[in-house]
Formats: sequence, structure tokens, C-alpha cells
Amino acid sequence: FYYDNEDITEQEEQVIEDEKPLKKTSEIDWELWLPEETAVLCYIFKDNKVLLIHKKTGLGNGLVNAPGGRIEEAETAAEAAVRETEKETGLTPLNLTQMAVLNFQFLDGYTLRGHVFVATDCSGEMTETQEADPFWVDMNKIPYDKMWEDDRYWLPQVIEGHFIEGRFLFDDRTMVSHELIKRS
Repeated sequence: FYYDNEDITEQEEQVIEDEKPLKKTSEIDWELWLPEETAVLCYIFKDNKVLLIHKKTGLGNGLVNAPGGRIEEAETAAEAAVRETEKETGLTPLNLTQMAVLNFQFLDGYTLRGHVFVATDCSGEMTETQEADPFWVDMNKIPYDKMWEDDRYWLPQVIEGHFIEGRFLFDDRTMVSHELIKRS
């Protein structure tokens, strides 16, 4: 199919000019936005420490994060949080509470919704796996500089006991814009 630039109408030119990369979360209609994938994170808080992982595979490999992963078909978010934490760390989170819903729009088109859970205890024996190297860290020494950029904004609010709804725009691993809504 061939066309000459002179064949483009003024209206078509206007549409082409208006197609600019997103720069702010406020440019997204979040009421109509749908995630391509849905995942979970599970933070275990115990004895003034939090369980984190050095992520070895998948989205965010090389970063520090909480255990987590994609929700499987016919699985609830809470069930996925337990399964993924057991799979990545050998520990079973106990007393789970959902504390955040995070929506991520990436400039390459990828979309992800994350359900964040907090557990106040765990059972089992911590072990390194193919996906993750788990470790405990003091609550006041969380390594935000080695984590996804958005974590520094919403995680402290979750630690304080607030339910957070987050909306984030990322260009690969760089956060472009964000909005947080505190629900409690």
C-alpha cells in the first residue's frame, strides 16, 4: 500500500500531530483502563523486620522487591500471594490483609494491576530459590534505592496502616508520573 503525503487530509494530519507519548497518569482514563495481567506482592512484617527478595527472574529482575507473581486462572489474589511467597521463599505468610491496589501503565503498552498484601507472621523455613534470594531487613532500613521507584511513595503509607490505590506511568524501569489515593 502506497500513499503520498499530499493525500493526507488536514483532519488526518491533526490526528497524527495529537498522538504524543503519555507524560502523566492524569492523561489516562483509569475508569476504562484494563490490565493485561494481574499480579500480587506479599510483604511479611515480623519482629520489626520485613521480608524482601533479590529478584532473579521476570519483570524487575535484579531489583529488590517483595515476593509475588502473576495470579493464575481460578485463583484469588490472596491464594496467589500465599503460593508465590511459598514458591519464592519457602515461607508461608499468615494473617494476610490486602493493603493496596497498584495500576501500572508502561509506555511500551504493557499494563499490570498489582494487589499488595501484608502478613504479620509466617511459618516454614526460608530458602533461596531459582526465582529469588529472600532476606529480612529492619523496617527502618528498607533499600528503596534498589527497588522499583514507585515503592518509596506507597510502601511507607502501607506500613503506617493505610490502604493505598496507586496509579503509575513507567518508561521501562523509570517512573514518569504517579498518583496515590489513601483510602484509610
